[in-house]
Amino acid sequence: MNQKKLSVRRLVRCAVIAAVYVVVCLVLAPFSYGAVQVRVAEALCLLPVFGAEYIVGVTLGCFLANLIGSTAIDVVFGTLATLMACLVTYKLRNVRIKGLAIPASLPPVVFNMIIVGAFEITFFFSDGAPTAALAAFNAVTVGIGEIISCTVLGVALVKLIESNDSLHKIFTEE
Repeated sequence: MNQKKLSVRRLVRCAVIAAVYVVVCLVLAPFSYGAVQVRVAEALCLLPVFGAEYIVGVTLGCFLANLIGSTAIDVVFGTLATLMACLVTYKLRNVRIKGLAIPASLPPVVFNMIIVGAFEITFFFSDGAPTAALAAFNAVTVGIGEIISCTVLGVALVKLIESNDSLHKIFTEE
């Protein structure tokens, strides 16, 4: 296959994933935004396990979803958390625990806990003065949502794609 076809296929996958991220966030908006959230679209943060193009697709999707449904602050910090998470997830793409991509699911949890929970929500969206206890509380609430989205749903998504030949071909074919 020539290089041009390869690039077009990856670009299309990137765009489709960005669109899916946005649609899932907006359709599930009550769960996707706020201090206590389970952003189901974050399960897509595990797709870099299948290729670097998913880093761009997921990050772009997060950026657009935040641009449409959240605040300018979340556009910056939420997107940054997703980008950093996807980069580290990609580095952990081949690490498995009992055949599951659990290690790859942890960067989105950690980066969102720190950047979105402990920092963004605490400093920009809390009613009172920021405290260590408030930062810890916000980090935990964001972390719980990320564990559900990434470590439960995202790991299940990776397992489904890896165990289904047709899906695996769609997500990985050069």
